[in-house]
Amino acid sequence: MAVLSMKQFLEAGAHFGHQTKRWHPAMAPYIYGAKGGIHIIDLRQTLRKLKDAYDFVKKSSAQGQTVLFVGTKPQISRVVREEAERCNSPFVNYRWLG
Repeated sequence: MAVLSMKQFLEAGAHFGHQTKRWHPAMAPYIYGAKGGIHIIDLRQTLRKLKDAYDFVKKSSAQGQTVLFVGTKPQISRVVREEAERCNSPFVNYRWLG
């Protein structure tokens, strides 16, 4: 796995959450704090959970299981398609009404 650093996450703005008035209490353990009415996400936990997800996908793939790539936001649609095709995996990169 390409090592992602805390610095890269900060530069990408990954620590910015939703407005403090629009949140779900189940997210409380993952919120570092708040600033200017915006929740700040605990990036240490984010990095840990991302590593867990990576390990799970790697293990599943090694066992021959299918990994479905999903990302329907316009900003990520192209990357989802490219990476899924690179891995010869199925993907959904657009929103459908069903």
